[in-house]
Amino acid sequence: MLKKAGYINEVLGVRVNSIPMDQVLKIVEKWLDSREKHYIVTPNVEMVMLAQEDQEFNQVLNQADLAICDGYGLRLADRRLTRLAGTDLMLALIAKGYKTLLVGGKPGVAQAAGQKLGVLGMTEPDIQTINQVKPDLLFVALGHGKQEKWIAKNLPRLNVKVAMGVGGALDQVVKPWLRPPKWLQALGLGWWWRLILQPWRIKRQWQLVRFLWLMIKKKR
Repeated sequence: MLKKAGYINEVLGVRVNSIPMDQVLKIVEKWLDSREKHYIVTPNVEMVMLAQEDQEFNQVLNQADLAICDGYGLRLADRRLTRLAGTDLMLALIAKGYKTLLVGGKPGVAQAAGQKLGVLGMTEPDIQTINQVKPDLLFVALGHGKQEKWIAKNLPRLNVKVAMGVGGALDQVVKPWLRPPKWLQALGLGWWWRLILQPWRIKRQWQLVRFLWLMIKKKR
């Protein structure tokens, strides 16, 4: 179940932690010293909206050990939530020197990202291979929804201490220009940068409009 770490709110039925990077790193360090397995999710507006229609996904999000607020959109629902980008958390954990495995993405992306970061990478989430590697940290990039469900289903069978879905983070490692400049992120306009570089995201940005409408209805 979701740990009582930091401020916690529920946004349209999805629980979200508001916790700074330094505390998250300490929590993960303790997890790695224990015998238990844990997984982290990174809710954003798109994930919250998917959880409205997919009860299994909703349950997976709410049973996570930690749910960091990844996206300024959720702060429109609660200004007390502090954003912590999933990509930043992944990079900070890797920088600690833990044995890490990157899985997923398009063919070759995990391997290329792994080369840049000095860790292992593979495309297919093969349980046998993962267990042979025995990583401390497993980052899975299969797209939101699919990656979280895969982790929740398979974590009991994995020789892994901590797992986390990272969506497009591996693409951003391989192609750093896909990440919005920090000043745009600070203004909450990272979505605009990504939309310019990847116009196909316009369909995904529509979820923000739906999200705002549901929040307005809820407050009436």
